[in-house]
Amino acid sequence: MNSLLTVLLMADPSGKSSPLMSLLPLLLIIVVFYFFMIRPQMKKQKEMKNFRQSLKVGDKIITSGGVYGKIAEMRENAIIMEVEDKMRMKVDIASVFRDSSDLATKK
Repeated sequence: MNSLLTVLLMADPSGKSSPLMSLLPLLLIIVVFYFFMIRPQMKKQKEMKNFRQSLKVGDKIITSGGVYGKIAEMRENAIIMEVEDKMRMKVDIASVFRDSSDLATKK
């Protein structure tokens, strides 16, 4: 609402303002959204895709539900994950968010 008000207040009362000057604030808002919201999100998605493609048997992982385990078997869209006491779970690869070895290095 504030940006619309700003655009209206920037208008020349004589009506001689160029169309480019009236669109300039809108273009600036779009550029700011791209650099502060869209671009970082695309970068994060690309990193996550590379991480999931680099997973291999034996890696320790954490799922989105907070389940810790080790990869026992890899399939096309799923992972067979081994948790405590040799119990195995089938987990979608999209639910894997991080490697548990990352937690040890961050401390």
